[in-house]
Amino acid sequence: MKFKMIIAIVQDEKSNLVIDAAREHGATGCTVITSARGEGLKRPKTFMGLTVEGQRDVILMLVEEHLSRHILESLSKAARFEEEPGTGIAVTLDIDDVIGLGGQIKQIEREIEKEI
Repeated sequence: MKFKMIIAIVQDEKSNLVIDAAREHGATGCTVITSARGEGLKRPKTFMGLTVEGQRDVILMLVEEHLSRHILESLSKAARFEEEPGTGIAVTLDIDDVIGLGGQIKQIEREIEKEI
């Protein structure tokens, strides 16, 4: 079985939207790293040295490769990445090997069968 890692960096208030959209389209779980800081084309606004911009969450999802593009598009749509600049980004990375999913592989295979 081949996997891809989806990494989404989103405004913290949109994290649940992204996670729910990913689950609806085949993701079986995720890891959320909270309170990340990001900068885009424009420098963040500050007030007396403190950043005014909201925090970001980094969401990591290991998904079966056949589902990865569909999941990626669904979370982009849910969080409105293309319609609202600065909302977030998401990328996929190829995964060469995985350890620690032995107990979840059967569930992932069942989910894939439903989607394909």
